[in-house]
Amino acid sequence: MQVARYSIVGGISAIVDIGLFVLFAKLIGFNYLFVAFCSFIIGTGVNYQLSVKHVFESSIRHTRNKEIFLVYFVSSVGLLFNLMILYLAVSVFLFEMVLSKMFASGLVFFWNYFMRKYYIF
Repeated sequence: MQVARYSIVGGISAIVDIGLFVLFAKLIGFNYLFVAFCSFIIGTGVNYQLSVKHVFESSIRHTRNKEIFLVYFVSSVGLLFNLMILYLAVSVFLFEMVLSKMFASGLVFFWNYFMRKYYIF
């Protein structure tokens, strides 16, 4: 059940992340790696807020401040994975930008879920 709730939360966060990516990188033309960085940070904020309301029980293992720090730390590693996958897909393998972003986000979803479930919450 928790995985299902996290999938919904992750889906909403992905819509925010990928939606901003499409708007600013694809439609407006900003650098795709810069936009991916910014949209990932915003999506992570949305994910955290929704996760503590609907998925994980907050402040069980850690204080709220430490919990937020750990979420952003884990997400920063996820961001590095996301950017690396996105760069390789777009710049090295010449895949389409939005599909590459979706693929990278999908892979990082699993990293975020397991790290949050077993180490943060």
